[in-house]
Amino acid sequence: MIYRTIPIRRVKISIIDVGIILLLFAFIYGIISTAKEWREIPTYTLNISLSPKNLPVYAWFSILRQFLAYILSLAFSITYGYIASHNKTLEPFMIALLDILQSVPVLSFMPGVILGLIAIFPYGRIGVELGSIVLIFTGQVWNMAFSVYGSMSSLPRDLREASEVFNLSPFQKFLYVELPYSTIGLVLNSMMSVAGGWFFLMACEMFTLGDRDFRLPGLGSYLQLAAIKGDTKAILMGLATMIAIIVLIDQLIWRPLIAWAQKFKVELTARNNVPTSTILMILQRSTILTRINQVIDTFMERITNRFSKKEYIERRVNPFPILKFIFLGLFLIIIGYASVRLIFLISSVPVSMWGEIIISDLLTLLRVTIAVVLSIAWTLPVGVTIGMNPKISTVMQPIVQILASIPATAVFPIILMWLINLRGGLSVASILLMLLGTQWYILFNVIAGAMSIPSDLKEAAEVFQLKGMERWRRLIIPAVLPYLVTGAITATGGAWNASIVSEYVHFGGRIIMVRGLGALISNSADKGDIGVLTASTIMMIITVTLINRFFWRRLYWLAEEHYSL
Repeated sequence: MIYRTIPIRRVKISIIDVGIILLLFAFIYGIISTAKEWREIPTYTLNISLSPKNLPVYAWFSILRQFLAYILSLAFSITYGYIASHNKTLEPFMIALLDILQSVPVLSFMPGVILGLIAIFPYGRIGVELGSIVLIFTGQVWNMAFSVYGSMSSLPRDLREASEVFNLSPFQKFLYVELPYSTIGLVLNSMMSVAGGWFFLMACEMFTLGDRDFRLPGLGSYLQLAAIKGDTKAILMGLATMIAIIVLIDQLIWRPLIAWAQKFKVELTARNNVPTSTILMILQRSTILTRINQVIDTFMERITNRFSKKEYIERRVNPFPILKFIFLGLFLIIIGYASVRLIFLISSVPVSMWGEIIISDLLTLLRVTIAVVLSIAWTLPVGVTIGMNPKISTVMQPIVQILASIPATAVFPIILMWLINLRGGLSVASILLMLLGTQWYILFNVIAGAMSIPSDLKEAAEVFQLKGMERWRRLIIPAVLPYLVTGAITATGGAWNASIVSEYVHFGGRIIMVRGLGALISNSADKGDIGVLTASTIMMIITVTLINRFFWRRLYWLAEEHYSL
């Protein structure tokens, strides 16, 4: 077999290359120095300083946790979405499991994750740090997994037929067809996922389990402590630092990725206006990155040749049936044991408490419904306008990305100061926090749907002179509906998750709460009441799963069946 080789030539190092190398060195140094601190013995006292000089260090810790959680989320999303979209036997189970997992609040994951990792890593701070990263992961991953699954499930028929014509193996089809087709939605949902990570950062860096008070140095714990003390100046300084970081990440990472991802858009006609990025153009001029890209291309070509369809068929070996029964048996044993333990745990919850849980569930359901309806009402027209108008998109998309990345929990104390003295102020504030935290899921998916409308369909609509509501009914709604439903599913789960921080607030040295399931979960986590925490979480899982199964899923199947390209 003959492989393409790269001719050896002299590499010219430019200022751009020097900057990239120095940035890489700084990143490696930051990771190494942070890893040293993870070996410190953790303290469960109030050890976070509100001094402004600590903000750069705290910001770095939070960025690193977000980065590690995102890498974990990306790997999980691509793997999970691929398996769910290709295995029709496992698909119903995997999607139902995804519905359940996204409805589990971050605080409900916390006891098992934190205590389990501390038991595994009893020395140093690594157990708590890994627990925080996993908790951030649970706030990031679900909409990314839904995005990959949705894109791969709705792969256009012509692309499927083309992969058959070119005799691509499953690996080649994934690498050259399915993953590129999923890229635009994955990039936009990644932005939303990182924003979700910032949203729950305060709960993931500073939390209480029974009588143990955990503190990790970071922006989230800084803002949480400032809110507890009612220190408005510290809140504003922490928020300003976070906004500065978000703007830098937007310009240095998300804008280049959005511009780069446009080459994967499926359409039959060329566009005059496409998103651009100065950073991307600078990186494309880098000699070192160009050489690295050539090496990667050659390596991937060799790998894909190894997985050609002919060799794939020759190497394919059916697994021994006995292994399937062994894994299935172990899985059933684990599930059975966990179920029995769960029954014993919730049996300790008094009957009267179950009545309180049901009433709280209905009250939170009302707030979630109001928040989601208000979100759809404004994000649908705005998202379509941004996605279908390149000039408006160039101006508005960076603004939307920055606004979406600002965690609502960071500005919530300021909002609460305005509403706390009003009658029903916390109820209004909790709905507003759900709205601020979940509307972006819908907006970004609608923008992605509007951007993915092929230019030839837009031109056909102009030829047939479709205007006003007729254009919305025949072109926009059918094209955007799969993305809108995906965003709404994630937003609904996000709103339920947001209830744990919007209905129960530490502010000014006191606890402010409104009756609801989120407040019940937060309060039981603070007290270490695992029975009530588990029962409340189960109620939330059942409610979200029923809503998704009998409402959103039916809309999703309708969109996939009738409105996929």
